[in-house]
Amino acid sequence: MRTISIFAVSFFLVLTFSNSYATTKSAEEVVKETADSVIARLSSERVELEAHPEKLYSLINELVIPHFDFVSMSKWVLGRNWRDASEAQQEQFVGEFRTLLVRTYAKALLEYSNETINYIPVENNPDSNIVVVKTEIHQPGTKPVTINYSMHVSGGEWKVVDVTVDGISLVATYRGSFASEIRKSGIDALIAKLTERNSTATSVATQ
Repeated sequence: MRTISIFAVSFFLVLTFSNSYATTKSAEEVVKETADSVIARLSSERVELEAHPEKLYSLINELVIPHFDFVSMSKWVLGRNWRDASEAQQEQFVGEFRTLLVRTYAKALLEYSNETINYIPVENNPDSNIVVVKTEIHQPGTKPVTINYSMHVSGGEWKVVDVTVDGISLVATYRGSFASEIRKSGIDALIAKLTERNSTATSVATQ
């Protein structure tokens, strides 16, 4: 899951969106302002966060989680398996999938080391309800990493529904691995595996 770790770092630097995105400011303006504020927060709390990684979860839940549409993401990730799942299974999956991403991003966030972020104008398609925010992450001695954030309006706010790193979609990546697990053992087994994985990650972070 190296691809997920790569986009996770940049994700936290550019995706703390507010209502103003949808009403008063352009996407690029909001992204740049947010990046500055998040980088400042990371800088000021670096020592404490490295000593107590579990505090990253609170940071993530405060700044990022409200701006993801996890229900839509879960529907796309599970595909037809979402329709076959019971309401209880759907709710369980959404919760564990959200926790999985939080744990993944928390680990990657500490790896941020002042990479340069270039912002590309927002791509608007009048025939689609999806807006694509594009960025490039520049690291010394390596090829820039292109990261696209697909967003739509939900509840009057722009929310993330997919992230693509150098052409590799987060949703598509998880959809393939989850579909394989469901075919093999069923959706309850997938949920159980996610639950165990999340519990293990939490235990490690709090030790």
